[in-house]
Amino acid sequence: MFSTEDSIVAIATPPGRGGIGIVRISGPSANAIARSLLQHPSPLRARHATHTRVIGRDAEAPAAFDEVVATYFPSPHSYTGEDVVEISAHGSPVVLNAIVAGAIAAGGRLAAPGEFTLRAFLNGKRDLVQAEAVADLIDAVTPLQARVAFDQLDGTLTRRIGEIDGTLFHLLARLEASLDFPDEGYHFVEPGAAALEIEGVIAELDDLLASGRRGRLVREGATVVVIGRPNVGKSSLFNRLAGAERAIVTEIPGTTRDLVTERIDLEGLAITLVDTAGARATLDRIEHEGVTRAAQARGVADLLLVILDSSEPLTPDDERVLRETEGQKRLVVANKSDCGPAGAASAIAVSARTGDGVDRLRCAIRGALLGHETMRDTAAITNIRHIALLEDARGNLDAARSAAGDAGAPEEFVLADLQAARARLDEIVGTRTSEDVLQHIFERFCIGK
Repeated sequence: MFSTEDSIVAIATPPGRGGIGIVRISGPSANAIARSLLQHPSPLRARHATHTRVIGRDAEAPAAFDEVVATYFPSPHSYTGEDVVEISAHGSPVVLNAIVAGAIAAGGRLAAPGEFTLRAFLNGKRDLVQAEAVADLIDAVTPLQARVAFDQLDGTLTRRIGEIDGTLFHLLARLEASLDFPDEGYHFVEPGAAALEIEGVIAELDDLLASGRRGRLVREGATVVVIGRPNVGKSSLFNRLAGAERAIVTEIPGTTRDLVTERIDLEGLAITLVDTAGARATLDRIEHEGVTRAAQARGVADLLLVILDSSEPLTPDDERVLRETEGQKRLVVANKSDCGPAGAASAIAVSARTGDGVDRLRCAIRGALLGHETMRDTAAITNIRHIALLEDARGNLDAARSAAGDAGAPEEFVLADLQAARARLDEIVGTRTSEDVLQHIFERFCIGK
């Protein structure tokens, strides 16, 4: 999987038709392969856009079939660290596929998913955190997702982990020096001081891990489920939040029979909003199935919006929904505020009909999911792989702190736990990572990236 001796080629722009499409070639023969495809008499100049024509290779007398712009990036100053040629052609799938087929006939190989970024990693152009951030940036659907992914691509998280690793390395060096001179009685760090330094590193890891839940919500999005008894305006509020008439709204109770979902961007957070059937006992088989599905949706929700009706006193169905959701993360919302005061003191008053209070509700949803701290200028953890490795490293440091605080414990125990913690940090950035892990990471990339 990790051979870099051949040259690879793929379409680097999204599938479909467009004004421009790009074919990327990378590897030791990239320049020669590109030259065989181009109707250009002189060599390509480095980092210079060359207007030329591309020719076919499957006929005895090759004919030009498109005007292109070819750009040559010699090693190591390219995305992959290898020789790279990018051919910008008209964005017809027929044209782009013909260029790829010609490059393969000239000795190239079709790239595997993520292979260009994998080569960038193997050639030291990106560490593993940055490589994963490339895929996150491509997949981003909100500005906040894009910004957090770019922060990681820019090395914010890598630098933070590097600082923690540097502290551990300095402590390890002093402990090992103490072991190297046992007879002379040198102690480059006292056990009590070592325990305090380890405590400081644990605090830094805890700070990173604290951002993990918020970071994962930014990266993966959240599910917000709208629940309540029939006719409190759940579907109307759902439509107002979604910005479209997605759910059917009538004055007849029980109109919603199934789950209705809509993906929305809420202050930069990707939200899957789910409208549900009204919670009540019913003999109607179809409505009963809808109520059952609504109950199931509650179990997977990151946040519940419990909708009440401001214009009416609380009913037994309202009280049952409030009671059943008491242990879950929820916001209680009093709809129809234009018709009467909120029935519950802690409820957020809104009117789905007029829009009054909906902006407050949006802010409250974001605050309930992410807290009210900004994620700007922080090394946000968004990847579950990173979180798991940081938790492992924290466990190693806990053991090292206990050993350092135990006067009878040999210093070798502390060293072993500190080295294990550093190994986990190395796995995050890719200094030590198995081929299986790399394959799992890069296979989710699109071909051409």
